[in-house]
Amino acid sequence: MPHGDNAALGNAKVMNRFELTRRILAQLEREEAVVAGIGNTNFDLWACGPRAQNFYMLGSMGLAVPIALGVALAQPRRHVVALEGDGSLLMQLGCLTTVATLGPANLTIVLMDNGIYQITGSQPTPAASADFVALARAAGIARASWAADEGDCERLLRAALAGGPSFIAARIDTQPAVATTERDPARIRERFMRGLGVRT
Repeated sequence: MPHGDNAALGNAKVMNRFELTRRILAQLEREEAVVAGIGNTNFDLWACGPRAQNFYMLGSMGLAVPIALGVALAQPRRHVVALEGDGSLLMQLGCLTTVATLGPANLTIVLMDNGIYQITGSQPTPAASADFVALARAAGIARASWAADEGDCERLLRAALAGGPSFIAARIDTQPAVATTERDPARIRERFMRGLGVRT
């Protein structure tokens, strides 16, 4: 299996979303912020355990990367990881050019790609065969790679945490989420703001 910087869409391993999310969180040791997109992406983040620096999107499709970008710009000393699904990113592809233009060194985008809108009935996305890494590079994010497998994703994330902006794409399976996020927007917001140190 080739490493992520050489892996194409067709030869990246299909990984389990919850397990991959768990591995990503295990790499975070400096109170990095994590912004997770709607649906199963944030459900599995929630299932990994409470963490004040996590933000869980509810009903705002496509905004994980823009919100993560805003946090990264507001707190340049804190690394920010956006966990986004392929269907959601399709709604805001323009955000990739904004990320590339502003170039925040403390932002990493992790795309969870299973080619479907899983939360609404597993309909195929319009770009089910698209190469999102090629799209990210075309948008101007030079550090964009497919994760060949779990270990390669960890390697790519370690490099990204040392400086970005970075885009890591992972092919994931269609297993259901392990748990469901609490649906209390006010509590999610307040906990996240306290986790970022902007609210006591």
